[in-house]
Amino acid sequence: MTELLCIGNPIVDVFIEMEDSLAKKYGIVEPAQHIDRKTAELILHETGADSAVKSSGGGAANVAKIAAMLGMNTVFSGSIGQDKFAAFFEQELAEAGASSVLIKTNEKTGLCFVCSINGVIRFAASPGAAFCLNESHIEEKLITDAEVVVLDGYILERRPLVQHILRMANHRGIPVALDVASIFQAKNKAEDILTYSRNFPLFVFMNADEAIVFFNTIRKSNENEFDLSEKEKEVIIMRDVCPMLKLITEGEIHPIVVIKLGGRGAVVVAGGNIYHEETFSILPQNTVGAGDAFCAAFLAAWIRGKSLSQCAVLGNKVAREILKVPGTNIKSDKLKSFAKGLVLKAD
Repeated sequence: MTELLCIGNPIVDVFIEMEDSLAKKYGIVEPAQHIDRKTAELILHETGADSAVKSSGGGAANVAKIAAMLGMNTVFSGSIGQDKFAAFFEQELAEAGASSVLIKTNEKTGLCFVCSINGVIRFAASPGAAFCLNESHIEEKLITDAEVVVLDGYILERRPLVQHILRMANHRGIPVALDVASIFQAKNKAEDILTYSRNFPLFVFMNADEAIVFFNTIRKSNENEFDLSEKEKEVIIMRDVCPMLKLITEGEIHPIVVIKLGGRGAVVVAGGNIYHEETFSILPQNTVGAGDAFCAAFLAAWIRGKSLSQCAVLGNKVAREILKVPGTNIKSDKLKSFAKGLVLKAD
């Protein structure tokens, strides 16, 4: 039986150093943006990115990869091309121990450039084939064989696909874990996320910024959401966001809402209760994939019968390991000690 089925946008993350002039030439001026495939190919050529550090990516794929390294039976499903990046993506997941159900198209495999520009990280994504996945590709048996289904928040744009998955999972009482993925999704899809959380057995994962944006969108507030310290964000979340989530979850098994606070730990709101698990911060080499690693560890622990507090503790520990490497480019032996702690749940 599949413990975690992860569905989302398969991407190959490419880590590059880039001059500011080159970034401006290719329109990489925002913290995150989409670029067309022609631009992506030009960047590959001009920066020598073919020899750059790469990692299989996309939120759901990262969850599948890390969960597999933790000893979980995981499957990833998404849409890729038939090029060298597709082969790289498949190989990375296979080496991690994750199985794949991949739809292969004539589009190019998705790429995301993680650009270091004068010490500032900007993201430039060319999703390509990743956007080809639709509800016709997700068969009922794929869903019903899983204990938990993980959805990449970026597929919220494809409402028929999301609702198709939620309905099939709900029919069998299978919980779905949704990572909000970005502040833009938290804002633009807040009502959808709230509706899904009220009607389906859902885990919702957000980082601090996403949680504050989600909260302000739901209550239709125009308060300043940015330029806050990590401590200030934590105060807002504990003072304002958690009481709202407590009301939403009270008396129910789901939703279970998890707010990732980075170096300040994590907060879990479930059944009208609030659990706050602290951690210690480190200077990260790169933050890409850390939130996905937290999600993978949290869900792995939950499936194996751990308490919500224990799930958050393991999530913090595994995420901290991912901060030491680019993307989810970690060796499985680095996670062996955590995998040993995930004993099989009791019958």
